[in-house]
Amino acid sequence: MKKLLINLSLFIGLCVMSNPIFAQGKITHIAVYVSDLKKSADFYSNVLQFEEIDEPFKDGLHAWYDIGNNVALHIIEAPWEPITINKINHLCFSVQDMDAFIANLAVQKIEFEDWPGNKNQVNIRPDGIKQIYFTDPDGYWIEINDDY
Repeated sequence: MKKLLINLSLFIGLCVMSNPIFAQGKITHIAVYVSDLKKSADFYSNVLQFEEIDEPFKDGLHAWYDIGNNVALHIIEAPWEPITINKINHLCFSVQDMDAFIANLAVQKIEFEDWPGNKNQVNIRPDGIKQIYFTDPDGYWIEINDDY
């Protein structure tokens, strides 16, 4: 009887785990609304150094980037409408070499700050992870950290 209960429990567990209703979703892309595709594309290509990937629209209003882990960033130009932008809502990317990344920001003439807003300062989280923040051409906040 004990063996039957163990086998029944194992069978039920396998059925539940293989049922797609319980499958975890996965992120495939992040879409960002931009006012000027060329300006934003230059930023994401040159500052963040993302590799541009093929996009199916071919309408001059979309650019797609590989941002790692089988996730893409889609930037989409549309008629600009004012939006509320807050540092709490940000995109975060991790880099292997924070110093090299900061050096590239200087070359690109992009100012950064720590979480409280101190210019050219690096924030250090309680767990030791370094973070910096800056905005893209439309004012969206970007965090870069070294939790690579």
